[in-house]
Amino acid sequence: MWQLTSAVRFYSWGSRTVIPELLGGPSPAEQPHAELWIGAHPDEPSLLADGRRLDRAIAEEPERLLGAPVVTRFGPRLPFLMKVLAADRPLSLQAHPTMEQAAAGYTAENAAGVPQDDPTRSFKDPWHKPELLLALTTFEALCGFRPVEESLHCLAKLQVPELKPTIAALARGGLRAAIPQLLALSQRRRDSLVSAVAEAATRFVTAADPEFINTYRWAATLAESYPGDPGVVISLMCNHLKLAPGEAVFLPAGNLHAYLSGAGVEVMASSDNVLRGGLTSKYVDLAALIEVLDFTDGRIPVIHPVLGPGGLRYPVPVEDFDLTRVQLDAQAGTLTTAGPQVLLCTEGRVVLAAADGELVLEKGRSAFVPAGEPVSARGPAVLYRSTTNLR
Repeated sequence: MWQLTSAVRFYSWGSRTVIPELLGGPSPAEQPHAELWIGAHPDEPSLLADGRRLDRAIAEEPERLLGAPVVTRFGPRLPFLMKVLAADRPLSLQAHPTMEQAAAGYTAENAAGVPQDDPTRSFKDPWHKPELLLALTTFEALCGFRPVEESLHCLAKLQVPELKPTIAALARGGLRAAIPQLLALSQRRRDSLVSAVAEAATRFVTAADPEFINTYRWAATLAESYPGDPGVVISLMCNHLKLAPGEAVFLPAGNLHAYLSGAGVEVMASSDNVLRGGLTSKYVDLAALIEVLDFTDGRIPVIHPVLGPGGLRYPVPVEDFDLTRVQLDAQAGTLTTAGPQVLLCTEGRVVLAAADGELVLEKGRSAFVPAGEPVSARGPAVLYRSTTNLR
């Protein structure tokens, strides 16, 4: 078992309290703490006690640390990444590619000589990035496209003349026609459209009309931070989710989403491929985004846990990762799995026991456990366990 030291990423949308308090630092912090990366992604790998990077330690002994089935399926790399995400402000509208799209885009950008750190680069690696977000606090997000008929009603109710071309495109050709139409607008028309939509949305919120009130409230809020951004209008056509602590949502490839507020534990395929569509000052590659977007409309289900080995498991339809919430008491329970494990303590104090001795995880600390390593844990504590989902 290896205790990990993991890096924090500081973005303007982050929280000054959630991650600092988890890590036992001063709160509020001087700068927003957005993401805590726990794993072996080469851009921000966790470090071992001796200073080695986890990704390099795995590369030296992949079969011993990952297990032969994982190496056969994913290669000599940890296929998942765990994060703690804390958002005080909305993240960008974004989607992630399939494995095939990621491999093709990565190869094409390499062939074109686009540097890895170029801000216009869209594909940082050849991997897909499905992800699961489990809410630690009340968590709000835009996830996927709501049913088209509902979107038509939501847009038409605002009675904004500038929206007529979008409504016509949506009615005629669905989302596949309406979204590109919005993204292709000139900046002058974007400014006029978003301003009119924000003004109309504010009127409905002020009037306390309950229908679409959260959607309109967020549209008005987003327009304040991103005037002239078509993502404000696109947000009206997205499902608005409000997760209670302990609920989760799975985001497959192509799903257009934006996290709005709250804190959660994320686990995902180990990739940093992000195609942005708006609500950001960063580079937006419209052609690449349209290529990867899934224009299917409909509700996005909230995932509730099921009882599994060791705790409450959040089932996902991918093999790359699996997430379990483990509520520990003073009695030791087994955490042994066939695949590698990354463990994060979020409450209390965990004592891990294995053949090589004991390891104590205080709140905010994490550990890596090699595949098949017999390990038990006792608390009282709350522990989140990531592993693979191979069957």
